Amino acid sequence: MDSPKPPFRRSQAWFGRQDRDGFVHRSWLKNQGYPHDLLDGRPVIGICNTWSELTPCNGHFRELAEFVKRGVYEAGGFPLEFPVMSLGETQLRPTAMLFRNLASMDVEESIRGNPIDGVVLLMGCDKTTPSLMMGAASCDLPTIGLSGGPMLNGKFRGKDVGSGTGVWQMSEMVRAGEMTMQEFSSCESDMHRSTGTCMTMGTASTMASMVEALGISLPENAAIPAADTRRKRLAQLTGRRIVEMVKQDIKMSQILTRKAFENAIRTNAAIGGSTNAVIHLLAIAGRLGVELKLEDFDTLGSEVNNILNLQPSGKYLMEDFCYAGGLPAVMREILPLLHSDCLTVNGKTIQENVENAPCYNRDVIKTVAEPFMPAAGIAVVRGNLAPNGAVIKPSAASKHLLQHRGPAVVFESIEDFHSRIDDPDLDIDENSVMVLKNCGPRGYPGMAEVGNMPLPPKVLQKGITDMVRISDARMSGTAYGTTVLHTSPEAAAGGPLAVVQNGDIIELNVPERKLHLEVSDEELARRLAAWQAPEKPKRGWYKLYVETVQQAHLGADLDFLVGGSGAGVPRDSH
Repeated sequence: MDSPKPPFRRSQAWFGRQDRDGFVHRSWLKNQGYPHDLLDGRPVIGICNTWSELTPCNGHFRELAEFVKRGVYEAGGFPLEFPVMSLGETQLRPTAMLFRNLASMDVEESIRGNPIDGVVLLMGCDKTTPSLMMGAASCDLPTIGLSGGPMLNGKFRGKDVGSGTGVWQMSEMVRAGEMTMQEFSSCESDMHRSTGTCMTMGTASTMASMVEALGISLPENAAIPAADTRRKRLAQLTGRRIVEMVKQDIKMSQILTRKAFENAIRTNAAIGGSTNAVIHLLAIAGRLGVELKLEDFDTLGSEVNNILNLQPSGKYLMEDFCYAGGLPAVMREILPLLHSDCLTVNGKTIQENVENAPCYNRDVIKTVAEPFMPAAGIAVVRGNLAPNGAVIKPSAASKHLLQHRGPAVVFESIEDFHSRIDDPDLDIDENSVMVLKNCGPRGYPGMAEVGNMPLPPKVLQKGITDMVRISDARMSGTAYGTTVLHTSPEAAAGGPLAVVQNGDIIELNVPERKLHLEVSDEELARRLAAWQAPEKPKRGWYKLYVETVQQAHLGADLDFLVGGSGAGVPRDSH
């Protein structure tokens, strides 16, 4: 009796053909030494790799990919690794966020145009996670995420120091005269001691947590350090699982439902996650047609207690988080707030994955009853200064500044800010409201992480460590302070932020969700009528981006990328 034929898979539109084009697809691939039986209809798994020596957080991904391949082979699949644009936050200028949507297009078209049945996304540094998720979501094949993991804790003079957070703290100390430049520089080799992403709850760790909370990775993905051998084992198990997902035809859209995004929002609040999660989750949801709005982050997450004592809001670092139980322990603690029946990539529900998760250190992972910080989720503020909303992270802010009224000190651009902030004659004090314009999606372009403006030395020298800051920019998830971000519409799009003047009184009232510029409606309309739009870029990606990027409250995706196109087999190439 003949053995049954394997089920038809997408890859067989390339490899299963008995004609000239089938010869081309198989024969050229065999030049790498692959035997013919790997093309017999078994699942072909694309490993989307963001390895780059220019992206230090992802520097270990070539090795990690090999462990994924082991798992794929063990489960009877055929792994094929492919590169996509790597977005390194620490090296790429003007900002990695400018290229998030470009990388997502790279991912989407690489998946759709190649003989791939399922995908493993290797994600690490901040923007690689949302860009890969967005691109893969637009194709909607069976997909599983694998983060690269955080670095080991930084160590400096007998104390733990966190990447990003420690830099911001010590650089302010230098500007205040409390630390010498030599002392500051001596920490460079001590802060980052292994491969991996920032070991604070910055955007990379936040987005790794979001991937796990959404159910698109295996449990424990968020916190296992990059240098820990358990990260390699997780990679191998991920390779095994994606083959089974292809066989079971579990697509991305079956995991990333509206309920899954609600789980992610509440989990982000519970871990004190980055404000950047807002803009990325909105963009990912948009690719799937999931209805998600800026207000959801406030209504669903703002009253959730922060139970994770981690920098930048708290004391500990990601390595400690892992040893304390990782994200499963957090999700178990907030399980009553979650949609526990949501499906995850391992075929189990959220409840099945976390209901028995242990917590080993209650100083790191607190309880809902005795939280690290109550009701500390992201708040959305609105008013005539931000008609479409702006965000603030109360857990990283100073409580006494959450209700504040003061005169604006305006900086028209980041260059204007840098040229004047250290001037001892600058008319500014701790009661002022620092306003930075033209740093949003169109204005920078790319919406750089410059919203946490350093304070002027004349204020720092008084012992003041925080002021109200407002901008259309983002800030690093490793940063802190009373910073109002993502103001929409942005200044470069003609939003009210564009016409704020020095001395204008601004009121911030986070409990009432209010951000108000105290000028009359008539005066505001007069200023806006006189405003002139900045000149647009003339060519290349910058031109396409500025002409089509959406505003922050919509996720800053390109307007023509919203919604997916699936992964139909394209027409032949010959």
